[in-house]
Amino acid sequence: MLALQQGVGHGLAVPWGEFAAHAPELAEFGAQRLAVVPAYLATVDDAGAPRVHPVTPIIGDGRLFLFMEPTSPKGYDIVARGVYALHCLVPDDRGTGGEFYVRGRGERIDTPHLRAVAAQAASYTPQDRYVLFELRVAEARCNGYGDVVLPEPRSWQPDRVPDG
Repeated sequence: MLALQQGVGHGLAVPWGEFAAHAPELAEFGAQRLAVVPAYLATVDDAGAPRVHPVTPIIGDGRLFLFMEPTSPKGYDIVARGVYALHCLVPDDRGTGGEFYVRGRGERIDTPHLRAVAAQAASYTPQDRYVLFELRVAEARCNGYGDVVLPEPRSWQPDRVPDG
């Protein structure tokens, strides 16, 4: 059964591990692309305008995490509206390596256990003051420009997963 989170305009949102269980090749492609930092997080401010922020995504224990400063506007946006989009770094104008995009719902995480999981999986040492967020997946997709073998499926949404 999917651990679901409902989001306005974003369908169902599931933890990274549930996405990976249903679309393992796409999830592996995404994990590899998101490991090339920075990735870019899009949020929406109080006026409804988009914001873009460079981030270092963390995948650990079947979850997609972000640490950030407690005063970060991106954290405020996620707490206030819950929605995000995340896109991998594209290193040049040829799209080398391909693109990976994920969107869904985010939430602040305050449990010591999950903070320890995220800190251990991180490629850096998070500061004690950093706030932790989990990003759940409502859609994931990839694209390439001839230099990379793309996974199947190339896009995935949890509300398209058959029951049973």
